[in-house]
Amino acid sequence: MSTFIISSSAATPMVSGLNSLASLNLTLHLSFGQLLHSRSSSLTFTHMLHSRYRSKEDLREYVVHHEHVRIVNENKPIIDDVMAVDWMSNGASVSLKPGSAMRVTFLKLKGNLGENEKARVLEVIGGIKDQFQAIEQLSLGENFSHERVKGFTIASIVVLLGQADLAALDSNLEGVNSQEEKAGDSIERVVVVDYLTPPPQFFVGKEHYSCITRRMMWLVHQRYFA
Repeated sequence: MSTFIISSSAATPMVSGLNSLASLNLTLHLSFGQLLHSRSSSLTFTHMLHSRYRSKEDLREYVVHHEHVRIVNENKPIIDDVMAVDWMSNGASVSLKPGSAMRVTFLKLKGNLGENEKARVLEVIGGIKDQFQAIEQLSLGENFSHERVKGFTIASIVVLLGQADLAALDSNLEGVNSQEEKAGDSIERVVVVDYLTPPPQFFVGKEHYSCITRRMMWLVHQRYFA
């Protein structure tokens, strides 16, 4: 892996380009930007793409859409690695307020788990919403795309009003840990990142639908920006 530092201006065209894809009819919601925090020492990603779709077919069409392909190809020189996780939304609202804080968690489960064990993990993660009244949305599910997933099969996103609520969430580590311990025997590895939705000039709001959620993590030559 390369170890040099690039200026933030080098990533600006990619940030602008990918955010412009929010205007596509295929997307219900899309935002791309630099992570607020990466809480993993092994997968040190720098940026996140968060997008939602009406169906798996819309997601497939988005992936091969000529504008998406063009923007990704133009920025390949500054992309070191990508991880993508896709799951069916469990009814979370499509609309996200600009400035909302997001805590995204990826779980790699231990091998040979049955469906009952997987369902138990999802139940435990879903119970976090009952522990923290500040949570605006909770979306979670099992990954259905197996390319570039790096073995992570369960994903969740907690949406809060703002960055201050992330600090409040951190201050209640006892509650977080108690939930995680309930599923600890089934989990091999956890990656957690924090992200703020873009300011209004990048934000496109759309109506609520049942939807597909995708999270893509990007490592953009390196994890430090001037």
